[in-house]
Amino acid sequence: MISTEIQQVEKYYTMISEYLVKYSMQLVGAVLILIFGLWVAQKISKMVAALMARNNMDITLTNFVSNVVKVLLVIMFIIIALGKIGISVTPFVAAIGAASLGAGLALQGMLSNYGAGLAIIATRPFIVGDTIEVKNVSGQVKTIELGHTVLINEEKVEITIPNKHIVGEILHNSFNYSLVKGEIDIAYNASAEQAIELIEGVLKNHELVADDPHSQVGIERFADSGVTISYRYWVPTTKIIETKLAVNGGVYKVIQNADIEIPFPQRVITINKNDLDS
Repeated sequence: MISTEIQQVEKYYTMISEYLVKYSMQLVGAVLILIFGLWVAQKISKMVAALMARNNMDITLTNFVSNVVKVLLVIMFIIIALGKIGISVTPFVAAIGAASLGAGLALQGMLSNYGAGLAIIATRPFIVGDTIEVKNVSGQVKTIELGHTVLINEEKVEITIPNKHIVGEILHNSFNYSLVKGEIDIAYNASAEQAIELIEGVLKNHELVADDPHSQVGIERFADSGVTISYRYWVPTTKIIETKLAVNGGVYKVIQNADIEIPFPQRVITINKNDLDS
């Protein structure tokens, strides 16, 4: 039993010794090739990143491309080094291909998100800080990742959207601002011009209401009880609620202070005397 084990050890020792004697120079060459390959991959990766940065490419896309270039170069030099010491890389290539196919099928959804993320980063239909609406979901863009995009709405709720649900869909982009609408009724005998001027003053004096696009104030419709004055303005997406409440309060205050009547809902009913007699 012991002699058999000793023979096996001697056999392996002899095999390793013969291999080292035969491929010693190849091993040294393979190590040097690998070290050189790592250095080249690092250098070229940094050059690609610097080139993309000079062309103002997105930082996420820059990091992704430079890392892919680095990994591909390292794999190439590893294959060269293995061939140098007499190891056939054909089985490894076949195994990697089969594994890649299986992984691709298993991660199809994730890969489609990554592909969509690259498309978003490359084409830039929106950037961080823009306000977008897609598939009835809206908010300000907080971050753009390869797999998903994070929005934050006026209620400070973060919304994560897989990128595959953004690319190819109808996309609304209002950039930094969102549109807010409001309206108030005034009596028919009141001055609509005065009410419009007062509301324009409220919007102009509020610090969060945007100057561009300009606010809009005017007569919306002629209602049953009075004239409806409508006002539209743009505010930062994450400040919608507090700005809307403040503006509505300001509008109500200036209308009251100007003694402009805000009518109650009312209807005029005409009673025909003949109907009563019958």
